[in-house]
Amino acid sequence: MRDPLSAATDAFTSFLFGKVETTRLPVRTSTGQAQAVYLPTAAPGLGDSGVIIGREVYSGKGYIYDPFQLYGQQLPAPHWLVLGESGNGKSALEKTYVLRQLRFRDRQVVVLDAQGEDGVGEWNLIAQELGITPIRLDPTAALDMGIRLNPLDPSITTTGQLALLRTIIEVAMGHGLDERSGFALKVAHAYVNETIVERQPVLTDIVEQLRHPEPESAEAMNVAIDDVRAWGLDVALVLDRLVDGDLRGMFDGPTTVGIDLDAPLIVFDLSHIDRNSIAMPILMAIVGVWLEHTWIRPDRKKRIFLVEEAWHIINSPFVAQLFQRLLKFGRRLGLSFVAVVHHLSDVVDGAAAKEAAAILKMASTRTIYAQKADEARSTGRVLGLPRWAVEIIPTLTPGIAVWDVNGNVQVVKHLITETERPLVFTDRAMTESSTDLVSDDALRAAELEAEERAAAFMEQHLGDLDGSAESTVA
Repeated sequence: MRDPLSAATDAFTSFLFGKVETTRLPVRTSTGQAQAVYLPTAAPGLGDSGVIIGREVYSGKGYIYDPFQLYGQQLPAPHWLVLGESGNGKSALEKTYVLRQLRFRDRQVVVLDAQGEDGVGEWNLIAQELGITPIRLDPTAALDMGIRLNPLDPSITTTGQLALLRTIIEVAMGHGLDERSGFALKVAHAYVNETIVERQPVLTDIVEQLRHPEPESAEAMNVAIDDVRAWGLDVALVLDRLVDGDLRGMFDGPTTVGIDLDAPLIVFDLSHIDRNSIAMPILMAIVGVWLEHTWIRPDRKKRIFLVEEAWHIINSPFVAQLFQRLLKFGRRLGLSFVAVVHHLSDVVDGAAAKEAAAILKMASTRTIYAQKADEARSTGRVLGLPRWAVEIIPTLTPGIAVWDVNGNVQVVKHLITETERPLVFTDRAMTESSTDLVSDDALRAAELEAEERAAAFMEQHLGDLDGSAESTVA
């Protein structure tokens, strides 16, 4: 009951100025109907089937992503590009994504782990937790009966072997093979495959044949035997590096017995290889083609091929061409390729700009963590991001990223469970795990501050958002 004085005051005010408020009865409704009130910030989700990533920052709802569930409906291709400066959460996202995908029985993951400290790769802890031994490619260990992958493994088709040999040579030389060198390699490879049947052919056999070609090789082209030997000399010198040079021991023998290609997670530890040397793209090419012919099979399994430091692939025309074929081939057999790159400028302005554009076009999912303003503008221009997304990228804090899933652009906070945290944030992964240096309270405060700043930014630029995201608003 209202007191008499308040009632008299309201009556007098209404008499002088008219009634300024109306009393409405409350309306009971469902959240499904009431959500229409929040149209400007309630962008459509990607469905409710797949892997939970975290939550959408502006609406607070859960964000679920799975390329295998979305392929053919919302995604033309299942491939994914992850970008961002070090220390913003790329590594944490990759690891939790893989761990959550492995909860499904029909998933298999291969990781090319190019980073690490203390003599092991960054994925070593996760591999140990799952009871898996990483395939560590190490030139020094290879000399002591370490892991070997044979480019001439009989499980690789003859055509695949020759393509792989050409790629190794072209990457090392920095240019394509001319017709004469290509012919010398072709006849040496054909002779080795025809004559060596009691064991696996190896690179030493190819080098020996290039140095001492058979007379039949010269007669077939009606040239002198000395000419064929001269044509193959540069090729032999390049391959000799894998046989008797700084990369010896890893590829100059039969494939190591016991590599489990049926394991749910396969980690190739490349952390012992200098990431800035020519060895890294050569390794990526060999591992990529070897997996294409030994791991990818029409068995209804969904496969994820995650490559860290992927600019070694995209920035080399010859390796990029191999992986471009792998990506096209993989879509038919359920392969999702995940490329992790620090800067898009590392590849779009490089020697393989054409090949890089083709691979980027195949990546229908793009996740962009914090970048500097100029880098964000360049990234937005190449990927076709809306202006509001480009402007917000430099303001993002660790763990928050812009997700572009075939034009559906949202800002997502990646969430990590307490069970995952010890596996994701390790002392060895400082460059990608800076959040483990602060307390949980400080981390939560930083997250709230970032979300409030992002919400204020969106409110200020609401007009721009309505125009840019018209096609993505429910």
